Amino acid sequence: MATLIEDIKTYSDWIVKAFKVDQLDLDYSLESFRLIDDFFDRHSVNGVAKPNGRLSKDRGPILFAIGAYVGETIVRHFPGAVWITNDHDPMGEANVELKLPNGTTIWPMQRVIKRFQNGPQDGIYAYGTVVLHGA
Repeated sequence: MATLIEDIKTYSDWIVKAFKVDQLDLDYSLESFRLIDDFFDRHSVNGVAKPNGRLSKDRGPILFAIGAYVGETIVRHFPGAVWITNDHDPMGEANVELKLPNGTTIWPMQRVIKRFQNGPQDGIYAYGTVVLHGA
């Protein structure tokens, strides 16, 4: 059984490939977060997956994968950022933390879940802008 750290890397790579099917290029940039927001806008409305959309099934792994991608993008911009996981926590996938070099702790997976549940008010691009430019 893989650890959460291993899953983060695997799922981040997987979501990049999955988005390419729709000709969306996730390139680990802040701008790519706009594509994630667009994805949510196309496939859900305030916590409800659109019928036959990409989030209508296997939502948990997809949200985890997007959270992993968001976190891995931040890691690439902040050398020294560290994932903090607990493989014994039953909610470990949602509770994964990312500690930035300045001591700030963020929760990318929880933000992605909020984006799905609450819609554009919890946008990933806005989140990334604050984290990447404010940390």
